[in-house]
Amino acid sequence: MSEIKGVDVNIMGRDFTVSCTDEERPGLINAVNYLDKKMRDIRDNGRVIGVERIAIMAALNFSHELLNSKSGNVDIGDIKRRITLMQDQIDQACTKK
Repeated sequence: MSEIKGVDVNIMGRDFTVSCTDEERPGLINAVNYLDKKMRDIRDNGRVIGVERIAIMAALNFSHELLNSKSGNVDIGDIKRRITLMQDQIDQACTKK
């Protein structure tokens, strides 16, 4: 088992340190990127103001997606493809800087 280490992440301009193992790090980074994008999308829609409210709306969206996936109403393959596409777009944006 790997040692648990602190990983610095940034979500909507706020820095956090999250503990995880080396094996968990790629999944954590993917989750952070996904959350950051969702929260920025909610903010950019302009209907929700305030980071806490945006975080709650993102959590509700994730809960809804999770519950629908458990009931079979979601195409997991499609979600994986969309996440991969988002990761590719993030990678491309980061290499342009």
